[in-house]
Amino acid sequence: MGILAYLQRIGRSLMVPVAVLPAAAILLGIGYWLDPNGWGENNIIAAFMIKSGSAIIDHMAVLFAVGVAYGMSKDKDGSAALGGLVGFLVVTTLLSPSSVALLTHTDIEHISPAFGKIENQFVGILIGVISAELYNRFSGVELHKALAFFSGRRLVPIIISVVMLFLSFVLLYVWPVVYNGLVIFGQSIKDMGAVGAGIYGFFNRLLIPVGLHHALNSVFWFDVAGINDIPYFLGGSKSIADGVATVGITGRYQAGFFPVMMFGLPGAALAIYQTAKKQNKEKTASIMIAAAFAAFFTGITEPLEFSFMFVAPVLYFIHAVLMAISMYIAASMQWIAGFGFSAGLVDLALSSRNPLAINWYMLILQGLVFFVLYYVVFRFFIVKLNLKTPGREDDENSTSEAPATAVSESDLNAIAKQYIDIVGGKENLTNIDACITRLRLGVNDADLVDVDKAKALGAIAVIKLSKQGVQIVVGTQAEKIANAMKQHVNVN
Repeated sequence: MGILAYLQRIGRSLMVPVAVLPAAAILLGIGYWLDPNGWGENNIIAAFMIKSGSAIIDHMAVLFAVGVAYGMSKDKDGSAALGGLVGFLVVTTLLSPSSVALLTHTDIEHISPAFGKIENQFVGILIGVISAELYNRFSGVELHKALAFFSGRRLVPIIISVVMLFLSFVLLYVWPVVYNGLVIFGQSIKDMGAVGAGIYGFFNRLLIPVGLHHALNSVFWFDVAGINDIPYFLGGSKSIADGVATVGITGRYQAGFFPVMMFGLPGAALAIYQTAKKQNKEKTASIMIAAAFAAFFTGITEPLEFSFMFVAPVLYFIHAVLMAISMYIAASMQWIAGFGFSAGLVDLALSSRNPLAINWYMLILQGLVFFVLYYVVFRFFIVKLNLKTPGREDDENSTSEAPATAVSESDLNAIAKQYIDIVGGKENLTNIDACITRLRLGVNDADLVDVDKAKALGAIAVIKLSKQGVQIVVGTQAEKIANAMKQHVNVN
């Protein structure tokens, strides 16, 4: 497996712990709505909601260790997740300030502050990756009959606990160096202010085609480089009281997404529809309306972005630039809102009463401007450069329709069988997985994948990352299709 494919696996697995954030956002959002002034002091229900949401946010590090271990395991078994938990407990206990003071015979006040931050998402991800690899290697090992009880999956936590002893020894010397480097990196981004937010927004979009934006997001959204934007924002009053959040600053790596996802991309969808060939307008409208609706309400933009990402890369580059501009404007003007899932209407409404959300309504005004901007810019370049966006293809029958948002189980099975044939049959498949909108497939030979048939079946895009890695963008039914494919093919 190549480095890019491996980073893909890590990026995909990060979605497992991130998927719990909507629960925290809903609980905290309702709590702040009920008690916007006291933040739980004046309303017991609000207090329950805020404390419940904080329980998730405050333990993101262990959620990353468990979630990544589970997400990268070959068969998505709970034993892998248990191994991640075991590994996290061993490392964070051995490297706590009190333990380090005991191990190194050093006064605790002289211990590096790095060990006070050992329970962070970076360490959680590292432990999760190692735990998953150990699970994939040893979960099938059979011991002597006398030790048969500890064979297979039961052996994994034992091996992980031993390996984590060695990892802890290494981190005892390496972690302070890594920590200081991450702090310097995070501080340099912070020192760039709104410009740093814009740079992040630009690369966030550019990395989406290869799925590595999740890894980049973890630097800015979580406690990898000391920024931790989402947890600190969702922490609201507690984050302010703890001195880790600043009104007008915390949330700057989230706010600028709202104008683009809720308004800008729907404006691009309108431009794509209006520039489609007359005979293709109805079909193009069905794709664009569904994609724009998803972007506006939920912030899921991949179906829309993949509709022009590869057929008109110049538009996608422009999209990345406009995202950078939006992030810069929101951060510099301190128009702040945050999210637990993505920058759609639902998250905007939930975050509006958060004490860290200020001037959030201005993001709507900015969004209306970006709707017009996206529409004008996209329409101009589509017509000027004669770009083959959906509905403008030379082959009038080549516009593919997005999969239905809800299909029956029998339909899913039929679709799954067809995708198996499209990728070269079960003999060509080595791995089947999915994220929110994509099938992520490991294959022996990517050249056997029939791109035209995939698009005829309803795929929005087919991405051949390497000779052994393929992604097929199918919409929000991706996970269901992947599960159905696994039932037909005996692969991990």
